[in-house]
Amino acid sequence: MASGNPILNAINRVSLVKQIVIGLILGILVAWLSPSAGIAAGLFGNLFVGALKAVAPVLIFVLVMAAIAQHQKGNEAYIKPIVVLYMIGTFLAAASAVAASFLFPTEIALVHAGDVNVAPPSGITEVLKTLLMNLVANPVNALANANYIGILAWALVIGFALRHASEGTRTMIADLAAAISKVVTWVIRFAPLGIFGLVASTIAETGFGALAGYARLLMVLVGCMLFIALVVNPAIVWWKIRRNPYPLVFTCLRESGMTAFFTRSSAANIPVNMALAKKLNLHEDTYSISIPLGATINMAGAAITITVLAMAAAYTEGISVDFATALLLSLVATISACGASGVAGGSLLLIPLACSLFGISNDVAMQVVAVGFIIGVVQDSCETALNSSTDVLFTAAADLGRQRGQTGL
Repeated sequence: MASGNPILNAINRVSLVKQIVIGLILGILVAWLSPSAGIAAGLFGNLFVGALKAVAPVLIFVLVMAAIAQHQKGNEAYIKPIVVLYMIGTFLAAASAVAASFLFPTEIALVHAGDVNVAPPSGITEVLKTLLMNLVANPVNALANANYIGILAWALVIGFALRHASEGTRTMIADLAAAISKVVTWVIRFAPLGIFGLVASTIAETGFGALAGYARLLMVLVGCMLFIALVVNPAIVWWKIRRNPYPLVFTCLRESGMTAFFTRSSAANIPVNMALAKKLNLHEDTYSISIPLGATINMAGAAITITVLAMAAAYTEGISVDFATALLLSLVATISACGASGVAGGSLLLIPLACSLFGISNDVAMQVVAVGFIIGVVQDSCETALNSSTDVLFTAAADLGRQRGQTGL
């Protein structure tokens, strides 16, 4: 039923993506004309990201629990192909980053690492241990701290337990999942205002002048991410669905990647991906699990960041990297990237782990991390956009590929 307010009716006739673009342009203009107003507008961005982060853990917990409780058989068979795509995509991203680093060797001016006060993991064992501990975390703490591994684990366990509940109980859980989903749609309606605040405050506070000294490094990083998004991922999707992949790729980049670019949070973008998966008519019992799982382990952008900066550190230190070591780096970056969400500082704090393959000291590695924080305004945005948009892209590819197999096309 249409609202009686003509202004609201006019706004609702404009697609959400177009509204976000308008918010983006207005944010740039406000930051340019009045930096102080741009900084003040950051409140809208903080409120939007905060709302998304607040609702995402509850959404995932309830949706996964409801999906399992409804006793949908065969769901495991749907998830496995998606996880395989996640792993293939992440490894190819790391390998592409190695190739780009060989083609465009980059040395960087190291900076002091005094502002990097988070200890990096000492090895892959610590990363895996962190993931396992997250798996058995207290469910209340998992929800409070947005520990999606723990949230998934508890939602699966409780969902399986509820399979034997009464029909009324399972109906109540399904109704609760629908109610939380409705709340998410209300939050997402404020995306244009949130993007406006995020863009205005970011440009007003940092600008892009400070990035000029690291332009080559940024070009390699962003170039790799664009190559994965526009060449490698479409090839993987074509392999699954056997038709032109670009309409689906561009839809995911436009409706998921754009929001993720500005929120710079895979967790905050989970509700956006859920809404997009529903819009694409994907299997709800599949995407309610694969989307939050992807936000945890599908980290192609993180693998690129880890690999490119580690290779740059090696070139800066005058270390020659052979093919076998580069291949090992790709494997380490793939495994490490899957644990990036469980490590404070994300992908940047996993760089020392990759640098250790070349015998680079922790002091130098942490200086490289500091460089990563300097270029983070672009690097982290592109990384998150690639990671998050690929979650729904590969979920859609696996679902459409399954449908193609069932129809024999």
